[in-house]
Amino acid sequence: MIYLHGLGHFYPENVITNRFLEELDIGTSDDWILERVGIRTRRTVLPLEYIRETKNRDPRAALEASPYGNTRSGAVAARMALDRAGLKPEDIGLVISGSSAPDSLTPAEAATVAADLGIDAPCFDLNSACTSFGMQVHFLLKMVPEALPPFVLVVNPENLTRSVDYSNRNTAVLFGDGSSAAVLSATVPAPAAFVACDACSKPSSWDKVVIPRMGYFNQDGNAVQGFAIRKTTESLRLLQSVFQVNSNRFKFVGHQANLGMLETVRDRAGISEENHWHNVEDFGNTGCSGAPAVLSQHWEALKSGDHVAVALVGGGLTWVHMMLVVEDRE
Repeated sequence: MIYLHGLGHFYPENVITNRFLEELDIGTSDDWILERVGIRTRRTVLPLEYIRETKNRDPRAALEASPYGNTRSGAVAARMALDRAGLKPEDIGLVISGSSAPDSLTPAEAATVAADLGIDAPCFDLNSACTSFGMQVHFLLKMVPEALPPFVLVVNPENLTRSVDYSNRNTAVLFGDGSSAAVLSATVPAPAAFVACDACSKPSSWDKVVIPRMGYFNQDGNAVQGFAIRKTTESLRLLQSVFQVNSNRFKFVGHQANLGMLETVRDRAGISEENHWHNVEDFGNTGCSGAPAVLSQHWEALKSGDHVAVALVGGGLTWVHMMLVVEDRE
Protein backbone atom coordinates (compact mmCIF):
# COMPACT_ATOMS: atom_id res chain seq x y z
CA MET A 1 0.00 0.00 0.00
CA ILE A 2 0.96 3.65 -0.34
CA TYR A 3 0.23 5.87 2.65
CA LEU A 4 -1.26 9.30 2.06
CA HIS A 5 0.10 11.91 4.48
CA GLY A 6 -1.24 15.11 2.97
CA LEU A 7 -3.07 16.63 0.01
CA GLY A 8 -3.04 20.12 -1.43
CA HIS A 9 -4.76 22.07 -4.20
CA PHE A 10 -4.66 25.48 -5.83
CA TYR A 11 -6.92 27.40 -8.21
CA PRO A 12 -6.02 30.77 -9.77
CA GLU A 13 -8.15 33.82 -9.01
CA ASN A 14 -9.56 34.70 -12.46
CA VAL A 15 -13.04 33.24 -12.97
CA ILE A 16 -14.49 32.35 -16.37
CA THR A 17 -18.27 32.38 -15.99
CA ASN A 18 -20.77 31.11 -18.51
CA ARG A 19 -21.83 34.72 -18.99
CA PHE A 20 -18.25 35.61 -19.94
CA LEU A 21 -18.21 32.85 -22.57
CA GLU A 22 -21.58 33.98 -23.83
CA GLU A 23 -20.18 37.49 -24.32
CA LEU A 24 -17.40 36.09 -26.52
CA ASP A 25 -20.11 35.57 -29.15
CA ILE A 26 -19.09 32.03 -30.05
CA GLY A 27 -22.60 30.59 -30.20
CA THR A 28 -22.97 29.48 -26.62
CA SER A 29 -25.11 30.42 -23.63
CA ASP A 30 -25.51 29.60 -19.96
CA ASP A 31 -28.40 27.22 -20.71
CA TRP A 32 -26.48 25.54 -23.55
CA ILE A 33 -23.44 24.94 -21.34
CA LEU A 34 -25.36 23.70 -18.30
CA GLU A 35 -27.41 21.31 -20.43
CA ARG A 36 -24.37 19.75 -22.10
CA VAL A 37 -21.60 19.74 -19.48
CA GLY A 38 -23.07 21.09 -16.24
CA ILE A 39 -20.24 23.58 -15.67
CA ARG A 40 -20.98 27.02 -14.22
CA THR A 41 -17.51 28.50 -13.72
CA ARG A 42 -13.83 27.78 -14.31
CA ARG A 43 -10.54 29.34 -13.18
CA THR A 44 -7.75 30.56 -15.47
CA VAL A 45 -4.20 31.85 -15.16
CA LEU A 46 -4.89 34.04 -18.20
CA PRO A 47 -6.11 37.62 -17.77
CA LEU A 48 -9.78 37.76 -18.74
CA GLU A 49 -9.16 40.76 -20.93
CA TYR A 50 -6.52 38.79 -22.84
CA ILE A 51 -9.07 36.04 -23.58
CA ARG A 52 -11.70 38.61 -24.51
CA GLU A 53 -9.40 40.44 -26.91
CA THR A 54 -7.54 37.52 -28.51
CA LYS A 55 -9.64 34.39 -27.84
CA ASN A 56 -6.17 32.90 -27.31
CA ARG A 57 -5.41 32.83 -31.03
CA ASP A 58 -1.72 32.11 -30.33
CA PRO A 59 -1.05 29.51 -27.58
CA ARG A 60 2.61 30.54 -27.56
CA ALA A 61 1.65 34.06 -26.52
CA ALA A 62 -0.53 32.62 -23.75
CA LEU A 63 2.57 31.44 -21.89
CA GLU A 64 3.85 35.00 -21.77
CA ALA A 65 0.43 36.44 -20.91
CA SER A 66 0.04 34.24 -17.81
CA PRO A 67 1.23 35.86 -14.57
CA TYR A 68 2.34 32.40 -13.39
CA GLY A 69 2.63 28.91 -14.78
CA ASN A 70 2.89 25.28 -13.75
CA THR A 71 5.89 25.73 -11.47
CA ARG A 72 4.30 28.38 -9.29
CA SER A 73 0.82 26.82 -9.16
CA GLY A 74 2.24 23.36 -8.49
CA ALA A 75 4.40 24.70 -5.69
CA VAL A 76 1.43 26.40 -4.00
CA ALA A 77 -0.50 23.12 -3.96
CA ALA A 78 2.61 21.30 -2.70
CA ARG A 79 3.02 23.68 0.23
CA MET A 80 -0.54 22.92 1.33
CA ALA A 81 0.14 19.17 1.10
CA LEU A 82 3.36 19.50 3.10
CA ASP A 83 1.64 21.59 5.76
CA ARG A 84 -1.15 19.05 6.13
CA ALA A 85 1.43 16.27 6.37
CA GLY A 86 3.34 18.18 9.05
CA LEU A 87 6.51 18.03 6.98
CA LYS A 88 9.09 20.44 5.62
CA PRO A 89 10.56 20.54 2.10
CA GLU A 90 13.80 18.96 3.34
CA ASP A 91 11.83 15.86 4.40
CA ILE A 92 11.01 15.03 0.77
CA GLY A 93 13.31 12.50 -0.89
CA LEU A 94 11.72 12.29 -4.36
CA VAL A 95 9.54 14.61 -6.47
CA ILE A 96 7.35 13.33 -9.30
CA SER A 97 5.31 15.71 -11.47
CA GLY A 98 2.84 15.16 -14.28
CA SER A 99 0.81 17.53 -16.45
CA SER A 100 -1.29 17.30 -19.59
CA ALA A 101 0.28 20.55 -20.79
CA PRO A 102 3.77 21.07 -19.31
CA ASP A 103 5.37 24.49 -19.60
CA SER A 104 8.62 23.04 -20.92
CA LEU A 105 9.89 19.82 -22.45
CA THR A 106 13.19 20.16 -20.61
CA PRO A 107 13.82 20.20 -17.72
CA ALA A 108 11.25 18.03 -15.99
CA GLU A 109 8.69 20.19 -14.21
CA ALA A 110 9.34 18.16 -11.07
CA ALA A 111 12.74 19.86 -10.98
CA THR A 112 11.35 23.38 -11.36
CA VAL A 113 8.70 22.78 -8.69
CA ALA A 114 11.32 21.29 -6.36
CA ALA A 115 13.56 24.31 -6.91
CA ASP A 116 10.70 26.66 -6.03
CA LEU A 117 10.13 24.70 -2.82
CA GLY A 118 13.83 24.44 -1.95
CA ILE A 119 13.83 20.65 -2.25
CA ASP A 120 17.16 19.01 -3.15
CA ALA A 121 16.18 15.49 -4.23
CA PRO A 122 15.78 13.32 -7.33
CA CYS A 123 13.07 14.63 -9.67
CA PHE A 124 11.32 13.32 -12.76
CA ASP A 125 8.02 13.64 -14.64
CA LEU A 126 5.51 10.84 -15.12
CA ASN A 127 2.77 11.93 -17.49
CA SER A 128 -0.26 10.07 -18.82
CA ALA A 129 -2.53 13.05 -19.45
CA CYS A 130 -5.62 13.14 -17.20
CA THR A 131 -4.70 9.87 -15.44
CA SER A 132 -1.24 11.09 -14.38
CA PHE A 133 -2.01 11.09 -10.64
CA GLY A 134 -3.27 7.51 -10.81
CA MET A 135 -0.29 6.39 -12.87
CA GLN A 136 2.07 7.98 -10.33
CA VAL A 137 0.42 6.10 -7.47
CA HIS A 138 0.45 2.91 -9.57
CA PHE A 139 4.18 3.35 -10.23
CA LEU A 140 4.97 3.83 -6.54
CA LEU A 141 2.89 0.81 -5.56
CA LYS A 142 4.98 -1.35 -7.91
CA MET A 143 8.27 -0.25 -6.35
CA VAL A 144 10.07 -2.16 -3.60
CA PRO A 145 9.07 -0.05 -0.59
CA GLU A 146 12.57 0.02 0.87
CA ALA A 147 13.91 1.38 -2.44
CA LEU A 148 11.89 4.57 -2.01
CA PRO A 149 12.71 7.47 0.30
CA PRO A 150 10.47 7.88 3.35
CA PHE A 151 8.43 10.67 1.73
CA VAL A 152 7.58 11.30 -1.93
CA LEU A 153 5.96 14.47 -3.26
CA VAL A 154 3.63 14.02 -6.24
CA VAL A 155 2.56 17.20 -8.05
CA ASN A 156 0.01 17.68 -10.83
CA PRO A 157 -0.02 21.26 -12.16
CA GLU A 158 -2.55 21.94 -14.90
CA ASN A 159 -3.02 25.27 -16.66
CA LEU A 160 -4.99 23.99 -19.62
CA THR A 161 -6.75 27.23 -20.57
CA ARG A 162 -3.56 28.31 -22.32
CA SER A 163 -4.19 25.45 -24.78
CA VAL A 164 -7.85 26.31 -25.42
CA ASP A 165 -9.17 27.93 -28.59
CA TYR A 166 -11.72 30.42 -27.25
CA SER A 167 -13.36 30.75 -30.65
CA ASN A 168 -14.41 27.08 -30.42
CA ARG A 169 -17.39 26.70 -28.12
CA ASN A 170 -16.99 22.93 -27.83
CA THR A 171 -13.69 23.22 -25.98
CA ALA A 172 -13.97 26.74 -24.55
CA VAL A 173 -16.71 25.68 -22.15
CA LEU A 174 -14.87 22.68 -20.72
CA PHE A 175 -11.52 23.59 -19.25
CA GLY A 176 -10.20 25.36 -16.21
CA ASP A 177 -6.85 25.65 -14.46
CA GLY A 178 -5.91 24.01 -11.18
CA SER A 179 -3.12 22.12 -9.47
CA SER A 180 -2.87 19.38 -6.87
CA ALA A 181 -0.18 17.73 -4.79
CA ALA A 182 0.16 14.76 -2.48
CA VAL A 183 2.72 13.59 0.06
CA LEU A 184 3.03 9.80 -0.11
CA SER A 185 5.06 7.10 1.62
CA ALA A 186 5.56 3.39 1.13
CA THR A 187 7.01 2.85 4.61
CA VAL A 188 5.78 5.56 7.02
CA PRO A 189 2.21 4.75 8.15
CA ALA A 190 -0.66 7.25 7.94
CA PRO A 191 -4.42 6.94 8.60
CA ALA A 192 -5.19 7.02 4.87
CA ALA A 193 -3.66 4.72 2.26
CA PHE A 194 -4.11 3.64 -1.34
CA VAL A 195 -4.51 -0.10 -0.92
CA ALA A 196 -5.17 -1.00 -4.56
CA CYS A 197 -4.46 0.55 -7.94
CA ASP A 198 -4.70 -0.77 -11.47
CA ALA A 199 -3.74 1.02 -14.70
CA CYS A 200 -4.52 0.26 -18.34
CA SER A 201 -4.03 1.83 -21.77
CA LYS A 202 -5.40 1.54 -25.30
CA PRO A 203 -2.57 2.99 -27.44
CA SER A 204 -4.41 2.36 -30.72
CA SER A 205 -6.73 5.24 -29.73
CA TRP A 206 -3.97 7.71 -28.88
CA ASP A 207 -5.30 10.20 -31.45
CA LYS A 208 -8.69 10.62 -29.73
CA VAL A 209 -7.30 13.26 -27.31
CA VAL A 210 -4.39 15.42 -28.39
CA ILE A 211 -2.64 18.67 -27.47
CA PRO A 212 0.04 19.23 -30.14
CA ARG A 213 3.21 20.98 -29.07
CA MET A 214 2.25 24.67 -28.79
CA GLY A 215 -1.17 23.85 -30.24
CA TYR A 216 -4.80 23.61 -29.15
CA PHE A 217 -6.54 20.85 -27.25
CA ASN A 218 -8.48 18.62 -29.62
CA GLN A 219 -10.57 15.51 -29.05
CA ASP A 220 -13.08 13.20 -30.68
CA GLY A 221 -15.83 14.25 -28.29
CA ASN A 222 -18.34 11.46 -28.89
CA ALA A 223 -15.75 8.70 -28.78
CA VAL A 224 -14.08 10.07 -25.67
CA GLN A 225 -17.38 10.60 -23.85
CA GLY A 226 -18.44 7.02 -24.48
CA PHE A 227 -15.04 5.71 -23.45
CA ALA A 228 -15.05 7.78 -20.25
CA ILE A 229 -18.50 6.62 -19.18
CA ARG A 230 -17.82 2.98 -20.01
CA LYS A 231 -14.41 2.68 -18.35
CA THR A 232 -15.31 4.72 -15.29
CA THR A 233 -18.44 2.63 -14.73
CA GLU A 234 -16.50 -0.62 -15.17
CA SER A 235 -13.80 0.59 -12.76
CA LEU A 236 -16.30 1.69 -10.14
CA ARG A 237 -18.27 -1.56 -10.29
CA LEU A 238 -15.06 -3.57 -9.96
CA LEU A 239 -14.06 -1.66 -6.84
CA GLN A 240 -17.57 -2.13 -5.45
CA SER A 241 -17.29 -5.89 -5.93
CA VAL A 242 -13.87 -6.12 -4.30
CA PHE A 243 -14.52 -3.73 -1.42
CA GLN A 244 -17.96 -4.62 -0.15
CA VAL A 245 -18.46 -2.03 2.56
CA ASN A 246 -21.44 -0.12 3.89
CA SER A 247 -22.73 2.04 1.04
CA ASN A 248 -22.64 5.12 3.27
CA ARG A 249 -18.88 4.67 3.68
CA PHE A 250 -18.20 4.09 -0.03
CA LYS A 251 -17.34 7.37 -1.78
CA PHE A 252 -16.76 8.00 -5.49
CA VAL A 253 -14.37 10.50 -7.10
CA GLY A 254 -14.05 10.45 -10.89
CA HIS A 255 -12.11 12.36 -13.50
CA GLN A 256 -13.68 15.81 -13.52
CA ALA A 257 -14.47 15.84 -17.25
CA ASN A 258 -18.03 17.11 -17.10
CA LEU A 259 -20.92 16.75 -14.69
CA GLY A 260 -23.14 14.84 -17.11
CA MET A 261 -20.58 12.09 -17.55
CA LEU A 262 -20.06 11.77 -13.80
CA GLU A 263 -23.78 11.70 -13.05
CA THR A 264 -24.33 8.95 -15.62
CA VAL A 265 -21.63 6.84 -13.96
CA ARG A 266 -23.02 7.56 -10.50
CA ASP A 267 -26.51 6.44 -11.56
CA ARG A 268 -25.27 3.25 -13.22
CA ALA A 269 -23.19 2.29 -10.18
CA GLY A 270 -25.93 3.12 -7.67
CA ILE A 271 -23.90 5.76 -5.80
CA SER A 272 -25.92 8.31 -3.83
CA GLU A 273 -25.37 12.01 -4.53
CA GLU A 274 -23.96 12.65 -1.05
CA ASN A 275 -21.32 9.98 -1.61
CA HIS A 276 -20.29 11.40 -4.98
CA TRP A 277 -17.55 13.99 -4.46
CA HIS A 278 -16.99 16.41 -7.36
CA ASN A 279 -16.18 20.04 -8.19
CA VAL A 280 -16.32 20.15 -12.00
CA GLU A 281 -19.35 22.42 -11.92
CA ASP A 282 -17.27 25.15 -10.22
CA PHE A 283 -13.80 24.58 -11.68
CA GLY A 284 -14.30 22.83 -15.03
CA ASN A 285 -12.10 20.06 -16.37
CA THR A 286 -8.70 20.60 -14.78
CA GLY A 287 -7.05 17.54 -16.31
CA CYS A 288 -4.98 15.31 -14.05
CA SER A 289 -5.37 17.65 -11.07
CA GLY A 290 -9.15 17.30 -11.02
CA ALA A 291 -9.71 14.16 -8.93
CA PRO A 292 -6.84 14.66 -6.44
CA ALA A 293 -7.98 18.27 -5.93
CA VAL A 294 -11.47 16.99 -5.08
CA LEU A 295 -9.87 14.66 -2.53
CA SER A 296 -7.88 17.59 -1.18
CA GLN A 297 -11.02 19.70 -0.78
CA HIS A 298 -12.51 16.82 1.25
CA TRP A 299 -9.37 16.25 3.31
CA GLU A 300 -11.07 17.27 6.56
CA ALA A 301 -14.17 15.24 5.69
CA LEU A 302 -12.30 11.90 5.48
CA LYS A 303 -13.32 9.67 8.39
CA SER A 304 -12.27 6.29 9.72
CA GLY A 305 -13.92 3.55 7.69
CA ASP A 306 -14.27 5.60 4.52
CA HIS A 307 -13.47 3.85 1.25
CA VAL A 308 -12.94 6.34 -1.58
CA ALA A 309 -13.04 4.83 -5.06
CA VAL A 310 -11.05 6.97 -7.51
CA ALA A 311 -11.68 6.22 -11.20
CA LEU A 312 -9.75 8.18 -13.83
CA VAL A 313 -9.72 8.29 -17.62
CA GLY A 314 -7.50 10.24 -19.98
CA GLY A 315 -5.64 10.58 -23.23
CA GLY A 316 -3.60 7.69 -24.47
CA LEU A 317 -6.27 6.36 -24.07
CA THR A 318 -5.68 5.47 -20.43
CA TRP A 319 -7.71 4.52 -17.39
CA VAL A 320 -6.81 3.97 -13.74
CA HIS A 321 -8.81 2.97 -10.71
CA MET A 322 -7.68 2.89 -7.09
CA MET A 323 -9.07 2.61 -3.58
CA LEU A 324 -8.24 4.98 -0.76
CA VAL A 325 -9.02 3.52 2.67
CA VAL A 326 -9.12 5.58 5.86
CA GLU A 327 -8.46 3.97 9.25
CA ASP A 328 -8.03 5.28 12.78
CA ARG A 329 -8.57 8.92 11.90
CA GLU A 330 -10.12 11.12 14.59
